[in-house]
Amino acid sequence: MNQAAVTNSDHLVTDAVRQALAVTLRGVDELLPQDEWVKKLARAEATGTPLRIKLGLDPTAPDIHLGHTVVLNKMRQLQDLGHTVIFLIGDFTTLIGDPSGRNSTRPPLTAEQIKANAETYYTQAAKVLDPARTEVRYNSEWSDALGARGMIELAAKYTVARMMERNDFHQRFTEGNSISLHEFLYPLLQGNDSVALKADLELGGTDQKFNLMMGRHLQQEYGQEPQCVLTMPLLVGLDGVHKMSKSKNNYVGITDDANTMFAKILSISDDLMWDWYTLLSFRSLDDIAALKAEIAAGRNPKDAKVLLAKEITTRFHNAAAADAAEQDFINRSKGGIPEDIPEIAIGGAPLGIGALLKQANLAPSTSEANRLIDGGGVRIDGSVVSDKGLKLDAGSFVLQVGKRKFARVTLG
Repeated sequence: MNQAAVTNSDHLVTDAVRQALAVTLRGVDELLPQDEWVKKLARAEATGTPLRIKLGLDPTAPDIHLGHTVVLNKMRQLQDLGHTVIFLIGDFTTLIGDPSGRNSTRPPLTAEQIKANAETYYTQAAKVLDPARTEVRYNSEWSDALGARGMIELAAKYTVARMMERNDFHQRFTEGNSISLHEFLYPLLQGNDSVALKADLELGGTDQKFNLMMGRHLQQEYGQEPQCVLTMPLLVGLDGVHKMSKSKNNYVGITDDANTMFAKILSISDDLMWDWYTLLSFRSLDDIAALKAEIAAGRNPKDAKVLLAKEITTRFHNAAAADAAEQDFINRSKGGIPEDIPEIAIGGAPLGIGALLKQANLAPSTSEANRLIDGGGVRIDGSVVSDKGLKLDAGSFVLQVGKRKFARVTLG
């Protein structure tokens, strides 16, 4: 049988299954176990039964950034193959707080904070996923119902010794840092989500591997076929060093306006650009390889970066907004003033430049405004401001901070 091989479950590994495997493997860090995933794909094709693919996100902040969309992109790719994707909002697990990567305990969010964040999560995720083919769930559905008895029974499915094999727990224990007992519950509850949802595959970042493997273990404990585990690399942020994070201020928010999004993407390094292409672009790998060859042959790397910026900006806004953002970037690069800038009326003339920048929302404080002036980052009608003691009389003028912040101010 030259066109197909037979798996242990007697389902054929057809060309379509091989193509599905190739889609699955694009940009991944690990797929465990790969042979089990191939069997699941073959069974799904043979029976016409979609696989259940799970991604859980805890609503720890109100906004999603491009780093979160790495796994969302993979979900969309698998969704386009005809499988069922489950977008799981961890409203219950967020009460505990994920200990992954921690070196100390952190206070959990309040129920009110979690609810407010959760309300925005799926709206943002739907910019990547197909809402018509996405199952949205909240893990409070089954976690609330566990109660004390159910929690004890769940905790009995895993040992303390195995839990302490986890890198962050082991490191904190070795260094004498505290570990709260409730933190042990987090991976158990995340694993139990897979039992409740009967997941065939769970996705996450590389820092989630322990939690994802817990899902396999618990499914086996409860007599289910264990899920496969797919981990995606953590997206390096704008600084080119750390993973994308709001706390590091190296992120691109998917709710950023088009101009800001476009400009931020163009600011990444030429080397980092190719990792972003692999993890964020929907272009084929062949197209990306061809573009990379053109750059190696002498084409300006900025051309490739513009293509990436326009693709991503179009995805989260639209093509017209992406075109306008490109033109806006060109105008700013040439020192020009964009057409669409805020118009602000401020009273109290004469007014010091620091106070004016603060009132125009171009600086968070007068001290920060002074720092920006010292750095040569403030302009009035195109001229650099060097005097922190400058006072402006009544009139209209354009204030600029850095390359992207503008305001047309009328001071009275």
